[in-house]
Parts: sequence; structure tokens; C-alpha cells
Amino acid sequence: MEKQIINTTNAPAPIGPYNQSVKAGNTLYVSGQIALDPASGELIQSGIVNETHQVMKNLQAILTEAGLGFQHVVKTTIFLTDMKTFPQVNEVYGSYFTSDFPARETVQVAGLPKGVDVEISVIAVGV
Repeated sequence: MEKQIINTTNAPAPIGPYNQSVKAGNTLYVSGQIALDPASGELIQSGIVNETHQVMKNLQAILTEAGLGFQHVVKTTIFLTDMKTFPQVNEVYGSYFTSDFPARETVQVAGLPKGVDVEISVIAVGV
């Protein structure tokens, strides 16, 4: 099986020894994204709604670089530092999908990189 590394400058550069995404066969595995603005490198810390929008924009940029979109996403994982923010995160997240929603789990964690409140990873399948 051949694997292809897919990165884009339209999403934050990795902050460790990993890539934004790896394509294996027709499956794209996208690393967890946090609310980093790729242009400025600054964290978006103006509330969970804005953070979640930035995370979804980062995911969208990576999917686009791979020639895919949210309609190709089959699985997501959402990490939250406070489950009380779930309703707001869920509303923003849902606005990026139109139908045939992917499988998903949402978990509360003690902490996330750079002290952010939300991180989301996805798996997408293309042709």
C-alpha cells in the first residue's frame, strides 16, 4: 500500500513530528486540528463558537488540498476540555455537513495542545 503525505499552507503547520494528513489508498486520515489561524499562527481564543469555526476551516483546507470535502468524511473525533460546550460545538460542526453525517465520538479530555478548548480529527474516503 502506498501512502501519500498531504499538507497545505492553508491550514496550520504541524507543531510536532506528524503531518496534517496521510492518504492511504482512497482513505485520508486528517490529524486533529485546533483553532490556529494558518495565516497569522495565532490561536483563536474568542469563544468556543469561533474556535470551532476555525477548526472546521482548517479541516476544510486539508480536505480541499486532497481533492475532497466534508461530504467525503466518514468518521470524526471531537475532543473537548468541557462537555458543557458540546451544544455550541455541535451546532457549528453540524453546519459544515449537509447530509449523510459521518460516524462520530465526542470525548472530554483533561487538556489539549496549546490549552485550546476543542480539537477535531477526521477520516475521509474519496475515489
